[in-house]
Amino acid sequence: MTPTEKFVLAIDQGTTSTRAIIFNHSGEIVSVGQKEFTQIFPNPGWVEHNPIEIWETTRTVVAEALQKAEINRHNLAAVGITNQRETTVVWDKNTGEPVYNAIVWQDMRTSDIVKELEGDEGPDRFRQICGLGLSPYFSGSKIKWILDNVEGARERAEAGDLLFGNTDCWVLWNLTGGINGGVHCTDVTNASRTMLMDIRTLQWREDVCEIFGIPMSMLPEIKSSSEIYGYGRKNGLLIDTPISGILGDQQAATFGQACFEKGMAKNTYGTGCFMLMNTGTEPVFSDNGLLTTVAYKIGDQPAVYALEGSIAVAGSLVQWLRDNLGMIVKSSDIGDLARTVEDNGGVYFVPAFSGLFAPYWRSDARGAIVGLTRYVNKGHIARAVEESTAFQSAEVLDAILADATTAPSWSNTRAFRVALATGERAARLRQHYGRLFDEEIAAHARKAEDPDVEIPVPDGDFPVRKRYPDEVRPAQIEVAKLLYGIHGIERADIEGRNRVNRRNVTAFDAPVMGFVFVHEDMLPWSAMDAGLMLQTLFLSAKSRGVDSCPVGILATWREPVEAEFEIPEGYQLITGFALGYADPEAPINAMQAPRPSIQLLEGK
Repeated sequence: MTPTEKFVLAIDQGTTSTRAIIFNHSGEIVSVGQKEFTQIFPNPGWVEHNPIEIWETTRTVVAEALQKAEINRHNLAAVGITNQRETTVVWDKNTGEPVYNAIVWQDMRTSDIVKELEGDEGPDRFRQICGLGLSPYFSGSKIKWILDNVEGARERAEAGDLLFGNTDCWVLWNLTGGINGGVHCTDVTNASRTMLMDIRTLQWREDVCEIFGIPMSMLPEIKSSSEIYGYGRKNGLLIDTPISGILGDQQAATFGQACFEKGMAKNTYGTGCFMLMNTGTEPVFSDNGLLTTVAYKIGDQPAVYALEGSIAVAGSLVQWLRDNLGMIVKSSDIGDLARTVEDNGGVYFVPAFSGLFAPYWRSDARGAIVGLTRYVNKGHIARAVEESTAFQSAEVLDAILADATTAPSWSNTRAFRVALATGERAARLRQHYGRLFDEEIAAHARKAEDPDVEIPVPDGDFPVRKRYPDEVRPAQIEVAKLLYGIHGIERADIEGRNRVNRRNVTAFDAPVMGFVFVHEDMLPWSAMDAGLMLQTLFLSAKSRGVDSCPVGILATWREPVEAEFEIPEGYQLITGFALGYADPEAPINAMQAPRPSIQLLEGK
């Protein structure tokens, strides 16, 4: 480390612990400080934190990280904050004392308030304003509960003495001086989780605040996710250090995973599990139980939005297994315990400790373990705990894919259908396709000796075997030479080529085989729409580390697909595709095929 080297300090105020991480200019971690804090469960469905303890752990971990890195505030270029979102803190601006414990995002005590707010319009009453359905999850109903249930709170709020913030706001206010000039602001990502901000204008809605009964004087100023909000307090470790970045934790993860392009997404696993997909600079409203939220806003640049699928309980279920049932000593023991059994033994865990979040949004749901028999042991329960996160994530992924595939199409008809095959179904399809391919190849071989041999006629809908146009034929031949060449096969080697092509026919043994159908009355226009849908799907898959490949030859045969799926009448099979994880060692995955330049036509 040189005397002039600068570092960045990130404060991660999470649900079960607070961390401080120091990064160097290359983005490498230099040191970490972390400390858990108390989880408070006063009643079933209630979850609280002590805001004072949150602030104390923040100070502790900052000191620990600086000490480990052997630096001080003079070496810091800036401090950033990320935080558990929706967790609601209300405090007195004159004394700095919270009026009540922080009500955690998982807390479901405001279900009755939410029902009351729904009125005759239902849970989507404010969705077009704030992007969120009414739920105890968000900060607005938690603020109202504190004002309605803590003695004297409403009077103090209306007198202008109380402030509200999610934990980013609470930490920032204390870092910048607290009662001695602390900055009361938040960023757009956190503000978008309150139900009080207009998702389009990025400003507090006075009419919504009035409905909730929340004085606007309580609310922090809304700023971007990247600007200088204030400077470290004079009597702390971060004196005069600029605090210059705030993002809610899931938005921070989306940004950190570089989901900067529309259609890119991330899924992170922590206390809960959250999948966010970048939808660009215009908010998109889900038809499938997803939230519309702000992904980030950099300075004066336009805000970037996301669709979010939120799962309340993921890692916290492992914590519950450890702390409440004592089935494991450390959270990391869950994997070893789950591996003691071959499967879940018929046990399924619905971890609705805080209701069910996306895509159901049922605050009245409660957790359940089903499928118990005398055969079941703690290994099966551990396996079911792990699988519950996978099942929940799959449901959110299905919702995101559903929204991704409902982009505008020709006449907004979306006249295509998609079938997905995994597991045993995919295995049967591969076997079926392989058999048909082998039969055709064998018939061709016999025909070479006996002209009377009949070649099986493919029963597919789409003409995938047409000859390339003369002007692109040379490029196709070069690609074919390269394709077979990487397998050490000459183009004249028919048997070798058939072996390679058989991999294509069986969708490269990918774990997911997909098939796209378009209604015959909508061809060819909807075939183009389906292509755009597939492009969106493939890009979305790639952002999650999943590889893809269109497999048009699968449309040559319809019989295998009809044997596995109920295909609506009038729909034609136009292409197949594969989803899975490409083998990085396979030569084909390093192939750089020649591409002729686009030929621009001359004017007459």
